[in-house]
Amino acid sequence: MSFLTVDLEKCNKDGICALKCPLGLIQIAEDVPFPVQDAEDFCLKCGHCVCACPTEALSLDFLTPGQCLPVDSSLNLTQEHVEYFLRSRRSIRTFEDKDVDKDKIEKAIRIASFAPTGSNRQAVKWLVIYDRNKVQKIASMTIDWTMHRMKTEPAFADDPVAKLLINDWKNGKDDICRHAPHLIFCYDDEAIGSASANCHTALSYLELALPSFNIGSCWGGWVTYAANAWPALIEELDIPKGQQIFGALMVGYPKFKYYRIPPRNEPEIIFRD
Repeated sequence: MSFLTVDLEKCNKDGICALKCPLGLIQIAEDVPFPVQDAEDFCLKCGHCVCACPTEALSLDFLTPGQCLPVDSSLNLTQEHVEYFLRSRRSIRTFEDKDVDKDKIEKAIRIASFAPTGSNRQAVKWLVIYDRNKVQKIASMTIDWTMHRMKTEPAFADDPVAKLLINDWKNGKDDICRHAPHLIFCYDDEAIGSASANCHTALSYLELALPSFNIGSCWGGWVTYAANAWPALIEELDIPKGQQIFGALMVGYPKFKYYRIPPRNEPEIIFRD
């Protein structure tokens, strides 16, 4: 099979495939699409050309129309649904003492894997710390890192947040991972310029997907910092060389419900004509 194949009986010669290619790798000659020279070497494998063809006339050597999920317009959300969903999302910091089934976590991550990535690299990877005892171990190691910084960095010694975290930990309160049953790290190739954005976008997708499973989450900023700075924790997580953790989510079933949606500051918007 060649890199690009066109079923001439189905092709309606609208040129949409060429217009949708982000890199302009498809051209039209005599109303028929064809790939430019060495197109396969530059293709982002985004599949836009295949998915935008209304007649299923175009296939690539790695993707056919039949491999794609059909768009079901009956499932489209209204503006009101989207606004309500996004405004009602809450960070969850108090969890039930109950594990989430692994298949639910995996399915949510698979949904999150559809988040866009720079140049469609799709290099985002996931580390799920499933055992709650290991989650607590990671929280403890993060506290160790925090105390080390307070001893070795004069500018950090009086940090009020660090003092609160350590004091609460000594009193049995986990402000690092919030006693969450699970912890999910997201990492990517540190050499990729868009790696941070890729991971943050993927984590946002995951955060928004989890409520459909009745699962809550909260970003773990402090543990993310430690995961990239504290040698003992770096060794514990054992992320492959050349990869970097860009974010983490505490995950579990919410212990409490919310009954109201709080207001937010009005956005500052500038239009330039």
